[in-house]
Amino acid sequence: MPAKDRIAIPGSERAPMRGATLVGPTDPNQLIEVSVVLKQRRPLDLNDLQGRILSHDDYASAYGADPENIQRIHTFAANNNLQVVEHGDEIARRTIKVQGTVANLEKAFGVKLNDYRHARGHYRGRTGAVYVPPELADVVQGVFGLDNRPQAKPHFRYRGLSGASDAAAADISYTPIQVAQLYNFPTGVTGAGQTIGIIELGGGYKPADITNYFKSLGLTAPKVTSVSVDGGTNSPTNANSADGEVLLDIEVAGAVAPGANIVVYFTPNTSQGFQDGLSTAIHDSTNNPSAISISWGAPEDDWTSQLMQSFDQVAQAAAALGVTITVASGDDGSSDGESGDHVDFPSSSPHVLACGGTTLESSGGVITSETVWNSGSSGGATGGGFSTIFAQPSYQSSISGQTGRGVPDVAGNADPATGYNVLVDGEQFAVGGTSAVAPLWAGLIALLNQKLNTRLGYINPAIYALPEPDNGFNDITEGNNGTYSAGPGWDATTGLGSPIGTTLGSLLAASITTPPTGGNGPSTPTDPTGPTDPTGPTDPTDPTPPTWPTDPTDPCDPTDPTDPTWPTDPWDKPAN
Repeated sequence: MPAKDRIAIPGSERAPMRGATLVGPTDPNQLIEVSVVLKQRRPLDLNDLQGRILSHDDYASAYGADPENIQRIHTFAANNNLQVVEHGDEIARRTIKVQGTVANLEKAFGVKLNDYRHARGHYRGRTGAVYVPPELADVVQGVFGLDNRPQAKPHFRYRGLSGASDAAAADISYTPIQVAQLYNFPTGVTGAGQTIGIIELGGGYKPADITNYFKSLGLTAPKVTSVSVDGGTNSPTNANSADGEVLLDIEVAGAVAPGANIVVYFTPNTSQGFQDGLSTAIHDSTNNPSAISISWGAPEDDWTSQLMQSFDQVAQAAAALGVTITVASGDDGSSDGESGDHVDFPSSSPHVLACGGTTLESSGGVITSETVWNSGSSGGATGGGFSTIFAQPSYQSSISGQTGRGVPDVAGNADPATGYNVLVDGEQFAVGGTSAVAPLWAGLIALLNQKLNTRLGYINPAIYALPEPDNGFNDITEGNNGTYSAGPGWDATTGLGSPIGTTLGSLLAASITTPPTGGNGPSTPTDPTGPTDPTGPTDPTDPTPPTWPTDPTDPCDPTDPTDPTWPTDPWDKPAN
């Protein structure tokens, strides 16, 4: 029980996961490390920046943690027999790592930790709120890591696992290059000088897959770098794992923007890992990503309010630094796999680009049909709807009848029946899900950044301000995701629509000098772009790459009877 003089951190309340079984108290001598996130030195209002993009140093000095408050945490730790683990980025990230035994952490934060058994794995959990002494109540934004339950699931689907789409006349598949050509992505640029960051909460990749996949596309493999966060590592196992997510993200982003460097931030699938993973990526002044792709999420009800608010503050920091965050909107329709209507977080953050899904058909290199991806209750559908946590942002003020942030903002091909050819642990698959759309858009952002010699950053206000109908989007007007139906203009299934890359780039170029209201628009950065070393991964001993067609007018027909049958996706029905 918390001491009487402690104050609960707002929004920190937890309950056990549904279906969890209490095993017993956590070993009091177990050593764990938690992340204490401090409040900003002063509130960040993106409108005050007037389109200016800050350097990492300028951001840290203006909006990072107050050194005096950091010292308060050091004192608090010492008084509670805890140790501060310094990483050198405490001011910029506003995150202090504190290590100690379970017994000492329970006493320091007024919690009781227990071990639980659940279908998604054993975890250490807490119930109720996290508490801090009064002198820290106005300093601490959140405390993460006391509870290490699995937080999110990847939003990808292998074709043939959970039903087929009724929208596509016959199963087809594309390389990412073919999809980019159908969406008229800009040519003459490769994303050179840009870095795409990818957040992964599990899985891994093998250099052999990277080399062989890009060789099959006639491309030099991009430089792929792994960054470990909170002990997360590149840990490939087999295709029946999060490896499918990792390879999908790398291969789509890398094929669309082959000149960009790719940095994969591996972090544990916990609230602490997710928060620290994104925070580490946007404040990574060494790799300096200009776009970050996130393909993991869960219904808003599965997150604590303190985590969602803290995560959104990190997304705001990304906007100030000129980093575009693209996020999958989920693969379980308007319900997000729950009862009633729910949107997926972090796609519901107002400061990320939420990416919905479509079913894409083409002939002769031209789109012949594009509708809302909805393969039925067992086959998946694009996420979308309205947040119950985040208020409607100013850039969505034209959406009437709703008070919450609308999801998604944009869309792209996501139906497994019209999916992407990928290579996972040496096996070829056709893969879909809104997981594919996030790296697709991250790749487009990298291309446009190079072409326009800028960092587009937080583009939401800019794209919503573009006049219809010639706004750089294919407006999707057919289909539904359950509760919500497509129609002219923005809708809660596919947002503004799928991209017309070159048109969108030309329209955004004008906003570089005249940012729209509602947040900082695209601008010339004060930070340099990321590394440009084009060196790819080590060439594996296996010289035989997979072969797929490169003609965008002739997508693959994977109806081959040897197409593998896949076991049930362990993330198909998330537990909470």
